[in-house]
Amino acid sequence: MGTTLTFAKALNTALADEMEADPTVVVFGEDVGALGGVFRITDGLTARFGEERCFDTPLAESGIMGMAVGMAMNGLRPVVEMQFDAFAYPAFEQVVSHVAKMPNRTCGKVKLPLVIRIPYAGGIGGVEHHCDSSESYYAHTPGLTVVSPATVPDAYTMLREAIRHPDPVVFLEPKKLYWSKEDLELEALRSTAGSFGRAVVAREGTDATLITYGPSVATALNAAAAAAEEGRSLEVVDVRSIVPFDDETVSASVRKTGRAVVIAEAPGFASVASEIVARVQERCFHSLAAPVLRVTGFDIPYPAPKLEHFYLPSVDRILDAVDALQWEDA
Repeated sequence: MGTTLTFAKALNTALADEMEADPTVVVFGEDVGALGGVFRITDGLTARFGEERCFDTPLAESGIMGMAVGMAMNGLRPVVEMQFDAFAYPAFEQVVSHVAKMPNRTCGKVKLPLVIRIPYAGGIGGVEHHCDSSESYYAHTPGLTVVSPATVPDAYTMLREAIRHPDPVVFLEPKKLYWSKEDLELEALRSTAGSFGRAVVAREGTDATLITYGPSVATALNAAAAAAEEGRSLEVVDVRSIVPFDDETVSASVRKTGRAVVIAEAPGFASVASEIVARVQERCFHSLAAPVLRVTGFDIPYPAPKLEHFYLPSVDRILDAVDALQWEDA
């Protein structure tokens, strides 16, 4: 019997299932206890597992992260919530100096099996410090696994896999997807093997590849659907895992179509989108019929809520980029 779950409920279910399966899993952060988190991702966990397993912390992100490091060094599997993307910056020194480096510093003797959950990106009409796309900071830091699910099934399976992972994982949750819904077979999903490090082809196509992740996957799929009405076949690749990156799946798609556009909400300069473009150009140069283009956020601080629709990648901006892929040479 299928179950309809929201993205948020899939994350909540994944947390509960892992806490049930592994008594070393602990969840903490700002307002994650009785309130269940700002987005209710931890709703009901304190009542079910007790205040020792899911609890509130002071408003001190650096302290939250430092405590998680100590817990992970001593046998627990902490899952911490950074309430919003830009709220995580005070903890960034801990992430770079300790979370990412501890296993290497100890020659692998000390593992840090912890998950840093970060609601990120825009599309919810939030004010500044609530809509940053900060993935480039984490992706640039060796020692971190960085992932971002874009579907309800991936929200569930990827969070469970992140919690089981032996090394630290930055788990980026697109806020605007929390209320999206899908019908799925939850019991079958519970036995599904993980897929860290693997991209997926979310839509087959032949004329060009749209490469994206997290909050922009749905927009890319909408763009591909609009292009199909005009007779153009666009393939959509959902990267899912930013680090490690699946060059094989991405390159195979671009070699097939010969053209590519990379889509992301973050500003384009020195971004994950830039890295994807470079990797595609290096690996697929002789298959490309046009330069790889990008559709990203602009190189400005995140705008006011009433202006964010100008800033975010849109179907029209994506289709304009596709139109610029030198079709006259085809």
